[in-house]
Amino acid sequence: MQKAFGRKKVILMFLLPALTVYILFVVVSVVWAGFYSFFNWSGVGEKTFIGIQNYVQLMQDATFWATVGHTLAYTVICVLIQVFGGLLFAIFLTRLTKGRALLQTLYYVPVVISSVAICQIFSKLLSVTPIGVINAVLSIFHADLATMEWISNGEVSLYVAAFVEGYKYLGLYMVIFYAALIGVPKDLEEAAIVDGANVIQQYWRVKIPYIKPVIISNCILVLNGSLRSFDISYLLTKGGPGNASELMSTYMYKQAFSSMKYGYGSAIAMVIVIICMVVGFTFRRVTERGETA
Repeated sequence: MQKAFGRKKVILMFLLPALTVYILFVVVSVVWAGFYSFFNWSGVGEKTFIGIQNYVQLMQDATFWATVGHTLAYTVICVLIQVFGGLLFAIFLTRLTKGRALLQTLYYVPVVISSVAICQIFSKLLSVTPIGVINAVLSIFHADLATMEWISNGEVSLYVAAFVEGYKYLGLYMVIFYAALIGVPKDLEEAAIVDGANVIQQYWRVKIPYIKPVIISNCILVLNGSLRSFDISYLLTKGGPGNASELMSTYMYKQAFSSMKYGYGSAIAMVIVIICMVVGFTFRRVTERGETA
């Protein structure tokens, strides 16, 4: 069996279906978007070749660069909630002896609920008229918080959308970390106990360093997912108020399909691809150097 899986033809046979789907739906789409980005086109009718004019306009677009900053802030919040929050929840689960399966299921439920449903739930929870649950609870501590606007407040709408996305996918990474933690060899844990390590030291000095590759992989997944995030932000805030919570992906969608600037939207899409690749490769380089050191 090991010899069979070691053959290149067998490996290629297993990779070919996934590779074919990836090429058709990702690579071809990126190539076509790159092609359209050199045209002035509304999505229908004749295309007018304008060279790199869309990219020149993009470099001078202050709104786009504002969305880049929003996306980076959005990504940082998602990493903190999904990766470090997921790791913390996974650690708590490993310490439980009763009710672990129930809590694990409850934490994972938001992952399988559609984004539309999640946004509707939080819209009701954060509602002002009628007053939602969150404002009702906060009003106990301060009466003015009963009328606190969350979704339509330009100062906090971006962070609310990022929190909702982090909440939705936290359970996914919790399960991954939980599987990694219970896979840590018992010998290492027993050796740490013999050396006098307490519970915190066991995790900080032994278990977390052991699952470092899993942490890095999850960080890369969250980084790429958050940089091109669309659904939660668009469904919850529509990028508003104004452009306060506008992300690169929602701005691209509005330019291509709302303003009918398909060529300009394609140029934005290409820049998003480049940013995702640069951030991903940079993060990977930094972590590889840390592992080598």
